[in-house]
Amino acid sequence: MTQSTAIAHVEGAASVHDDQKQYLTFTVGKEIFAAGILTIKEILRYSAITDVPMAHPCLLGVFNLRGRVVPIVDLGLRLGRDPIGIGRRTCIVIAEVTSDNGTMEIGIVVDAVRAVVDIPNAAIEPPPPFGMRLHADHVLGVSRMNDLFVVLLDLSKVLSKEELAAVRGRA
Repeated sequence: MTQSTAIAHVEGAASVHDDQKQYLTFTVGKEIFAAGILTIKEILRYSAITDVPMAHPCLLGVFNLRGRVVPIVDLGLRLGRDPIGIGRRTCIVIAEVTSDNGTMEIGIVVDAVRAVVDIPNAAIEPPPPFGMRLHADHVLGVSRMNDLFVVLLDLSKVLSKEELAAVRGRA
């Protein structure tokens, strides 16, 4: 296992106002997604990942993060998209997700990290009732950034052990 260089470290960033929250935006393919900044711990340059035999294809392997073993998920595959193509802007976003079994760190590979943005709660619409190619529980809402739509993900649902086990069962 190899260690990677941190691009950014996020220490408990807080909301600017109660009616406005901060989100990390990133791309998967041509789509823009966002996750609440409070779930994001670090952003790392992509580096080698140790393969885990017989794992589901969306689980790329594990990674040594300062002595801790962190599973790494290809977010493109996890969301039913094409796999992330490794390029110079590819990043691993370390997220801390909470489930009934406790809290754990999981890395997600994304095509590129865009920015931390403030999105007022009033600017977040519920996901459309049809046409979304994502599981409804995984989406917190949709917002508009300039002329683009941003899908706000609930990483605790997308990356839960139960969800990943269910994906493995369908493989």
